[in-house]
Amino acid sequence: MGKQAIRSREREAEQSLADFYALPDPDIFAKTRPFEHFVEANRRKGHYLYRRKLLGPSANRVMVWDERLGRPREMVMMASNNYLGLTTHPRVIEAAVAACREYGAGAGSVSLLGGTFELHRRLEERLAAFKGCEDAMVFPAGYSANVGCVMGLAREGDLVINDILNHASIIDGCRLSGATIKAFPHCDVEALDKLLARAADRHAGKLVIVDGVFSMDGDIAPLPELIEVTRRHGARLMIDEAHATGVIGPGGRGTPAYHGVEGQVDLVAGTLSKALGGVGGFVASTREVVEYLRFYARSYMFSTALPPAVAASVLASLDVIEQEPELCRRLWENIAYLRDNLVRLGFDLGNQRTAIFPIMVGDDHKVKEMGRMLHEAGIFANPVFYPAVSRRLSRLRLSLMATHSREDLDLTLEACEKAGRKLGII
Repeated sequence: MGKQAIRSREREAEQSLADFYALPDPDIFAKTRPFEHFVEANRRKGHYLYRRKLLGPSANRVMVWDERLGRPREMVMMASNNYLGLTTHPRVIEAAVAACREYGAGAGSVSLLGGTFELHRRLEERLAAFKGCEDAMVFPAGYSANVGCVMGLAREGDLVINDILNHASIIDGCRLSGATIKAFPHCDVEALDKLLARAADRHAGKLVIVDGVFSMDGDIAPLPELIEVTRRHGARLMIDEAHATGVIGPGGRGTPAYHGVEGQVDLVAGTLSKALGGVGGFVASTREVVEYLRFYARSYMFSTALPPAVAASVLASLDVIEQEPELCRRLWENIAYLRDNLVRLGFDLGNQRTAIFPIMVGDDHKVKEMGRMLHEAGIFANPVFYPAVSRRLSRLRLSLMATHSREDLDLTLEACEKAGRKLGII
């Protein structure tokens, strides 16, 4: 291969997702062709670490089909949101199997019409109690819970204000609502206060939205201060508990419990797919708000309900969380051990405080190389780039589970140290 062809391939691999978002052309498919070249260039370099095929459950150790080796191999799973290991808990599995036999594989209809089983209502009641709210509703996905909640309540003339690091599902819900959208710097309550003061007479309703635990940074929202500011300005407050439920707060009840302000947040959304080990989402609030959303949250009204087996498995997960508190304790032991050792090695973890570990790098090529090196060392981790994070904040993201052994963590630390030193990250 000539030098010019080699340089062309290197340039292709150095591009980012931003380069293929909009390529004006009469053919709407035109942007897909250069993107395919970009993907193939990254495959050749071992940088394409997406859609790696798991051959078994998402546990602390997973069997993965390694395309470069052409065979299965065992890896330490450091990229799963299965924080408490409940996807493989015997009680959770048995509950799903029993419900599938009793109720069938699917719900058969949307929740509002013929798709609500008694399992769904039991789950909604448990989630409401778990989050200190009057009622709750379940969605087929965490994404659709956020989208449906925001677009179901906010209208043209209203104002929705986001923490700048909120999850993409929240941003999409804001855009679909037709409301005016503003953002404040990450966890900057003073900036939010000023923004709300300026907006006092310009909008009808006002809704402030934050993640409880931020999905890419692993830090925790300053909820008491946010409650005080929103109440003072007559705004409502919504929190996304996707990465907080089961992880922080007494009994794993989430961010309001962590801060001692349960029952004081207007809207509590979250997923059933992370620490709870299933799939789906929920919104909890007052009975009036939840009943309204059942008719105006389009992602709820026009989506088939959760399979009964999933509802049953999540109910079992809630039982396990309440009855086996050692799982959460074990998770936090692992968090402390990994954090202390990564910091000792010299890695920048930003404001990380939970089970999400962002190893901050800020250089796309180094992140790709570190991801490749960890994969080769048997560590399954996720490189993260724009648009998931800002352009200068690319990182490697690790996620911890209660089921990780000390050996799993030591192997991860050894691989991170070797890659970090070789790439000049530490």
